[in-house]
Amino acid sequence: MKFSPIIVSLPIADRGVSYRFYRDGLGLEPFGETAEDGYPEPLQFTLNDGLRIMLIPTGGFGWVIGDHQVAVPGQSECIIGVDLETRAEADNFVERAREAGARIVTAPQPQPWGYTGSFADPDGHLWMVTVLPS
Repeated sequence: MKFSPIIVSLPIADRGVSYRFYRDGLGLEPFGETAEDGYPEPLQFTLNDGLRIMLIPTGGFGWVIGDHQVAVPGQSECIIGVDLETRAEADNFVERAREAGARIVTAPQPQPWGYTGSFADPDGHLWMVTVLPS
């Protein structure tokens, strides 16, 4: 069985804030039909050929998650990891995210497994950028 693309759905508080963060801050391209609010519906961004992020207002998550609860801000069940080629790319990506409203969780720095840093998007979803050792 082949799953492509994989879609990671994340709850969000505000479509406009998330749209601007992911498009302008992270440089991701949205796609889809434009809704009445001026943003694609569903609000999706392509990370690569096999992975998309879908951003769903928290209230709309209920029909998918049933009796589960949306994690409160500050609690995370996953980390979106992005491998980059150079430290400069990692530094730039994290800085762009900060300028767009992200909270820096760990500034990019050398670790035993590579050069890495992490940030939380405006809804608290964690991203980690890594440059693997060469």
